[in-house]
Amino acid sequence: MPSPSPEAPRDGALKVAAAQIDSSYGDLDTNLGKHLSMIDEARRRGVAMLLFPELSLCGHSAGKDALQLAMRVDHPAIAALAQASVGLHTSFGFIEEAPGGQFYNSQASVTEGAIVHVHRKIQLATYGKLRDGLYYAPGADLGAFGIDRDWRVATPICNDLWNPALVHDLMCDGVTLLAAPISSAREAVGGGFDNPSAWELNLRFYAVTYGVAVVMANRIGTEGMLRFWGGSRILDPFGNTVAMGSTTDEELVVGELDYAALREARFLLPTVRDARVYAARGIRAAHSPVNT
Repeated sequence: MPSPSPEAPRDGALKVAAAQIDSSYGDLDTNLGKHLSMIDEARRRGVAMLLFPELSLCGHSAGKDALQLAMRVDHPAIAALAQASVGLHTSFGFIEEAPGGQFYNSQASVTEGAIVHVHRKIQLATYGKLRDGLYYAPGADLGAFGIDRDWRVATPICNDLWNPALVHDLMCDGVTLLAAPISSAREAVGGGFDNPSAWELNLRFYAVTYGVAVVMANRIGTEGMLRFWGGSRILDPFGNTVAMGSTTDEELVVGELDYAALREARFLLPTVRDARVYAARGIRAAHSPVNT
């Protein structure tokens, strides 16, 4: 049985972490070992929510080998990660094989031996050097899970975060921690698109606009011609950087988030409050006789 952490967070704080790793393409044993090692370190450091990058168990480009690398949710590797996640929630990426021979780019969240949530990537990236749409079915549902009474977590995957409508829906649903697993390479989009600076803008926009805390986990290393730039980070609900990873090394990026700051941010800039009102009005309007 894993031992409890000697580094508990201060009162009123949630300690979160991004596991910035270099996944080995198609090597489940190696990748599983890295996951378990990071979980052990996170527990020792008092982390309550640990996030791994997109497709962390198999590698960025694994979709073309989905027939060999896909896992059902009852796979022993997923069970091992769930069993190891005692005293914390862990979220990691894998290729999910669903009933009917369907394959998804998925992010599973586990704790205390159980799966608490699986998010299937909705906004598949099929542009530049990205090929999601060739191999995966798109997810159909947004969802979230609670850590405690204050922290409700969503795990939209990479390109999901480039569809503001998806994030807006999550915010209206009460999400307070946006956990963003990504697999971003410098060359992924091409042209004049600068991935590192674009992600900084994207994540800070959501944090400031919605008063939401953010933890982002990106991988590092190389895979084929793609160079992954790391830069995993934690932002508070005012968009300030709490912790940030390097662009070269595997590491556990740890930071504390304060729910009091989220309360203040959403009081000062009530985007979520007002968005919920207009969302409800939009739903009513869509079903009114005038619009039928």
